[in-house]
Amino acid sequence: MRSVSKFSLTAAAALPLVLWADMTGADPRLTGAPGDDQAACTSCHTGTRLNGGGGSLRIILPGDATYTPGVKQRMKVEVSDSVQRRWGFEFTARLASDLRNGQAGDLASTDGNTRVICDNGRPKPCASTGTVQFITHTQSGTRNGTAGPMTFEFDWTPPEADVGKVVLYAAGNAANGNNLNTGDHIYTTSLELTPAVVTPKPSISSERGVLNAASRQAAIAQNSWITIAGTNLSTITRTWTTDEIASGKLPASLDNVSVTVNGKPAYVQYISPTQINALTPADDALGPVEVRVTSNGQSSDPSTVTMQSFAPAFFTLDGKHVATAPGNNTMLDQSAQFFASDNSPAALKPGDTIVLYGTGFGATDPAATAGQVPDSGVNLAAPVNVMIGDFPATVSFAGLVAGLPQIYELDVQIPDGLADGEYSVVVEIGGVSSPSGSDCCYITVQR
Repeated sequence: MRSVSKFSLTAAAALPLVLWADMTGADPRLTGAPGDDQAACTSCHTGTRLNGGGGSLRIILPGDATYTPGVKQRMKVEVSDSVQRRWGFEFTARLASDLRNGQAGDLASTDGNTRVICDNGRPKPCASTGTVQFITHTQSGTRNGTAGPMTFEFDWTPPEADVGKVVLYAAGNAANGNNLNTGDHIYTTSLELTPAVVTPKPSISSERGVLNAASRQAAIAQNSWITIAGTNLSTITRTWTTDEIASGKLPASLDNVSVTVNGKPAYVQYISPTQINALTPADDALGPVEVRVTSNGQSSDPSTVTMQSFAPAFFTLDGKHVATAPGNNTMLDQSAQFFASDNSPAALKPGDTIVLYGTGFGATDPAATAGQVPDSGVNLAAPVNVMIGDFPATVSFAGLVAGLPQIYELDVQIPDGLADGEYSVVVEIGGVSSPSGSDCCYITVQR
């Protein structure tokens, strides 16, 4: 680690004396790596044997001992020695497959304390991509008179592709600051990195990627359940657990999988590689909004859906028959359905009051707390009308109830005058009706 620094001294011959020092950075190939001088900087600086000065040298990473191809890392080299007061270093990154000459990635200075040099000693840019790079201190970076430990920071960008293991090498000079090459302590260290396991980027399906969880249609609303379809959405499959609903607050992520709707965090109930169920946040935005999935630190490209004030829909047992009580309508989730799909639709008779479950019914009065399981019932802010077949049904309650995770409940009386058979059930709120047609949504009447 040396460069020429001339000092004029008054001596008998009154001749200039040339001293070799490392104030403006080291020469290349002094890290102790294969192909470099194995004595490192002790070939010039004397004081103790290599790594014998009682101090230490560390390469400090921003995370674990891995690298992600092409992803820049902020690196640190720390020189520590309690008795020394001036500091220098040199660092290089090598391919494990070619430790002598295999340059691994690219080095870049981030401040005036460091500079990058090439294998020929010239400053970066180097003559070719195959030239080994080194980063070393500048004169200001030596910080003469400063007690340690001393840290040098810089950026390292790994190769764009997985090149297998990479080995980092560094040499550090803990000098005494006497402007001579005596009394200095030299340390070396190395660190092996392995390629990080890269989780594929999550992707939301371009067709029907975000749907109302009950209607399976594209319109969604605030505080409503949605289903997201895609690939690489999660590495595991599971639903939330009871202990993850702390004090009634629904979880915003499961196993590093989260969802945002219009930039706001949603509440995640079910995750799998191909499907997520989530509750949209409170948001009065209308029109196109973006939905994103983040899984293990990687975010999907956005999927644009339409946010409406109302997107009413009923949950069903089998895709056709409305989930009702009485009946064994156990909340499920393992199959990404909210109600048990193996339940048979109950036979109901006119005059029965039944409970219908749904989502997308909009605001309540008073407003419900976003992502919170209600501890008491709260009514819808807007009136609802329910039709069973061609008959209007009496609605005795419409809103959120205690204990259910933001699922709307409608208590409805089956109208008199209905003969035996299947009848469609349609709810209208705010001028928007729930889906109806040949496949959805029905109850069975049997006197």
